[in-house]
Amino acid sequence: MQLDGFLSKDADRVLVSVNPMAGCKDATRRVARLVDLLAPAGLTVEVHSDLATVAQRANRWHEEGKLRSLVGVGGDGTAAELVNRTDVGVPLIMLSSGTENLLARHLGLPAEAEDVCRTIVDGHFIRLDVGRANGRLFLLMVGCGFDAEVVRRLHQSRRGHIRRLSYLKPILSAMRSYGYPELRVYWEDVVEGGPPKESCQGASGSGTSYADSRWAFVFNLPRYGGGFRIAPWAIGNDGLLDVCTFRRGRLWHGLRFVAGVLAGRHRRMSDCTVGKVRRLRITAEQPVPYQLDGDPGGYLPLEIDVLPGRLTVVVPADRAEKERR
Repeated sequence: MQLDGFLSKDADRVLVSVNPMAGCKDATRRVARLVDLLAPAGLTVEVHSDLATVAQRANRWHEEGKLRSLVGVGGDGTAAELVNRTDVGVPLIMLSSGTENLLARHLGLPAEAEDVCRTIVDGHFIRLDVGRANGRLFLLMVGCGFDAEVVRRLHQSRRGHIRRLSYLKPILSAMRSYGYPELRVYWEDVVEGGPPKESCQGASGSGTSYADSRWAFVFNLPRYGGGFRIAPWAIGNDGLLDVCTFRRGRLWHGLRFVAGVLAGRHRRMSDCTVGKVRRLRITAEQPVPYQLDGDPGGYLPLEIDVLPGRLTVVVPADRAEKERR
């Protein structure tokens, strides 16, 4: 599969999808500026907030070879929603207005309308893997355990835009009451790492081992909210997912794991397990939430695999050149 290239010169339509609930400030001014800049470049632009309309237009124009770019105005949740609703190969770029914007930061996507316009006109694109969790596509990561409980509590009481300070109350609430229930992670199609033999409790099928944990993370890209570098070694186009689990529960152990992550030493902890896989399962005997790209996903169990090259992203020229090296 070709991992980078240029958009067709015949593709002259740009679709802008605005998520009015994303981010901590209004992006109306930047959207209007982007539309004003794209028109003189000979591009036809439509702006929509209805996701069904966006998906229908994007898929049809892409199939006809007319779509130059789908511009998502929002954060990581907006990006994931658009990828889930559009066909393989639809070229996406983000005009960031979310809380974290991890995808945009990882790819060096510009935040200002002038730079986004230049990137669309230049037409460089790259292809990245995506993960799939119970049929739902994710771009960045999956979290099971304490962090997912925080996300669940936050969205349960959400009123309007989410800011970083919005996480403080659900974090403190979860610290007081979360019970760290046991998770079981089944490692399938393991390419590297995985649970050491002494921690494997048994096997389920040929080539499948499992280990118990209290926190479990699965990464497609090496990004996590708040700047935490849980899997900085993850690569977005290697056809693999990176798993990181912590075996012990309770608040003290959680604080120890956070300290280890901040120091970049968590891989050396005896109760931390990391590995690269193509497929895995996560189960629990009681309700345990999971989050996908920072949004609530539901409750375990989870079946997770990777779809190589599923995501097409329009990127600045220097980022495309970096991917070629």
